[in-house]
Amino acid sequence: MSVRLVITDAMWERLEPLMPADPVRGRRWANHRRTLEAIAWKYRTNSPWRDLPNELGSFQTAHKRLIRWAVDGTWGVILSAVLTAADAEDDIDWTVSVGSAVVRAHQHAAGARKRGRPASGEPADHAIGRSRGGLSTKVHLAADGGARPLAFTVTAGQAGDAPAFETVMSRIRVPRSGLGRPRTRPVAVLADRAYSSRAIRSHLRRRGIRAVIPQPCDQIGHRLRRGRRCGRPPGFDREAYKQRNTVERCINHLKQWRGLASRTDKLAIAYQAALHLASILIWIRR
Repeated sequence: MSVRLVITDAMWERLEPLMPADPVRGRRWANHRRTLEAIAWKYRTNSPWRDLPNELGSFQTAHKRLIRWAVDGTWGVILSAVLTAADAEDDIDWTVSVGSAVVRAHQHAAGARKRGRPASGEPADHAIGRSRGGLSTKVHLAADGGARPLAFTVTAGQAGDAPAFETVMSRIRVPRSGLGRPRTRPVAVLADRAYSSRAIRSHLRRRGIRAVIPQPCDQIGHRLRRGRRCGRPPGFDREAYKQRNTVERCINHLKQWRGLASRTDKLAIAYQAALHLASILIWIRR
């Protein structure tokens, strides 16, 4: 059986220096490249872990690596390092688009324990809720102007977009390759009408970020009825708003992996770790 791989030699040259070193005591890590290929194969095909081809090693090794690096934050560290390299090459477009996507949860994703001590970073509801389509998870995402993911978080599928906005923005953090604080402020944020609220506009104004967010019809009507008491309408750059499709394109890139287009993981940290790996590969493919 031949397995189609996704990590080329050129990509691995960028990725290998970012891999964790072998522990001082205990067993050495299994081959990092083969393990990453195993995890990518599982989520690209959305196959059960036990169906992992023999060429990609043990499924227990791949699954344990996924969870272990999710708990200790290794996936986030690797993505930050990749973003740092991209920023050093001036390859990040800081006109950021924010959006969300609902992901249908398979029946295998349900049934995780609700009691006991959850894993580090694991939400109590495991980021699974009920929407019109049944059990689902929502991915809240910020993408750069090149349709590549900068930051994301996952919530239950019925959760609103606006309440997760500040969480997503707080996770935009690109360390500098030299001296200086990490970059956390985009030039502008593009978002649809679901994010049109005073709280979000005030948040962006305080941070000196230009908001490109259209007003929904009901807000426009309320403002017109109040007249001068409501003040000036918020500014809106219609031409700049045409770039908001970058977040939709980014979501489409991520959902090319079938295991991300529909969720089978019981733990939210496992699903989010797969999002990290897909994002890392999108960036190093440039």
